Amino acid sequence: MDFLSSPITTIAFVFPFLLFLYYFLKIKGHTNTNNKIRPPPEAAGAWPLIGHLRLLGGPQLPHVVLGALADKYGPIFTIRLGVHRAIIVSGPEVARDCFTTNDKAISNRPKSIALEHMAYNYAMFGFSPYGPFWREMRKITTLELLSNHRLAALSHVRVAELKDSIREIYELWAKNENCVVNLQRWFEDLTLNLTVRIVAGKRSDGVGCRRALREFFELMGVFTVADAVPWLRRLDLSGHEKAMRETAKRLDGMLQEWLEEHKRRRLGGEGGSEQDFMEVMLGVLDGGAYDSLQFDADTVNKATCLIDFY
Repeated sequence: MDFLSSPITTIAFVFPFLLFLYYFLKIKGHTNTNNKIRPPPEAAGAWPLIGHLRLLGGPQLPHVVLGALADKYGPIFTIRLGVHRAIIVSGPEVARDCFTTNDKAISNRPKSIALEHMAYNYAMFGFSPYGPFWREMRKITTLELLSNHRLAALSHVRVAELKDSIREIYELWAKNENCVVNLQRWFEDLTLNLTVRIVAGKRSDGVGCRRALREFFELMGVFTVADAVPWLRRLDLSGHEKAMRETAKRLDGMLQEWLEEHKRRRLGGEGGSEQDFMEVMLGVLDGGAYDSLQFDADTVNKATCLIDFY
């Protein structure tokens, strides 16, 4: 190897190799750049950490803000919601492509603290990610709970509940002809009693059930800072996560009580005559055909019944 000791000889051998490597990497990089799919443009105005959240929290409604951005950036663009990147689609052609050709790519639901605590850690199939569990629960719900046969079988429940609610108004009027009826509250009670009776085969217990469900609806739609900036979750700046835990505990206690009543009736041979949703789910899940689901049968039953209120 003495011939490489000369600098001129070394350069003569190494330079062609370096030149070849340079052109190879340049051509490969150029090819990758041409084949790379260009991402949608990102809207300007993002701040560090919070991204475009400041735009959505202004005096204008979010859909108005997003519409103005679509006029500027086109039918598809991206924004940053905290540390998460979101794609905004507003054109009919792009939307059609999303829900036909690429429907599976957008089938997942975003994760949130509310779903973690109050949706049994995504066991509520309406909020669970797309996959085997979601497909199985959609099949069960479509065939066993929301079929035309099942709804027709429970039609007498709707009629009976409406008659009972009207009778209550009549009895109130009979006692005092000058009484005032709050129709908004009356319709709320009618809807709640009807839903609870179809789900659990009984009327609601009144204040406790109504309060827990109202908090559930409110907290499911509330904005939590930690969903956008996960590093702030430990601080629980708004106190929403604590409220979610407490509401989830009350709801689970209520649903567990209903479930235990149904189990006691089944053990005593007293199957529910109305075949409410919880009774049907017990029959479906107790057969063992769905033991491979990622959640236990009781959790699936309670989560599926809870989403009927939603």
